[in-house]
Amino acid sequence: MTEPKRDQVHEGALGERLNWLRAAVLGANDGIVSTAGLVVGVAGATDTRSALLTAGLAGLLAGSVSMAAGEYVSVSTQRDSERAALAHERRELSERPQAELEELAELLRRRGLSREVAHEAAVQLTERDALRAHARVELGIDPDALTNPWHAAWASFLAFTAGALLPLLAMVLPPADTRLGVTVVSVLAALALTGWSSARLGAAAPGRAILRTTAGGALAMGVTYAAGSALDVAGV
Repeated sequence: MTEPKRDQVHEGALGERLNWLRAAVLGANDGIVSTAGLVVGVAGATDTRSALLTAGLAGLLAGSVSMAAGEYVSVSTQRDSERAALAHERRELSERPQAELEELAELLRRRGLSREVAHEAAVQLTERDALRAHARVELGIDPDALTNPWHAAWASFLAFTAGALLPLLAMVLPPADTRLGVTVVSVLAALALTGWSSARLGAAAPGRAILRTTAGGALAMGVTYAAGSALDVAGV
């Protein structure tokens, strides 16, 4: 059997890196939108810097910890499922190796190989590493690269925090008479960048992605600012 080409060997790793990058972009987008909506809403009710800073920091910490915890739980569940699937496959290989060999050959045949070539490939893969062969072909799992919940949690925490810092700093650093405008412009520019980045990672046209992210952010800020202004008028 011929050795796989270099680009085929690294295809899985490249796909994994792209998934992490896409998750980081989306996490940053969530941090931008949620924190911007929060501080702009508070700005509709008060222009006190300490109140804006307190609200923004609370939103940043709550959001980043929530994102990290959610990602940890989600990826831990996925990792547990992968380990259980590998344990089940290891048990089947031990109890009925011939049936598993035939199953692997049939899976390879369904991918376009002739019956003879599929059988020979299955035999060679089984002799080299039966569990790894079944994990990759049958389960779509790389036993050497199981998902890591801690990596996912930290990536989500950092991505959300990085995104949330922009509207927070844009709101508390400028003078009171310009902070709202600076925040809105900065947030929309950052959302346009995240929309463009997500489109590039997905090999899609950036126009619609930029429109979606900026429109969503503008809507969030508009709604929360209106709510804050209404509460201020009501004297709440």
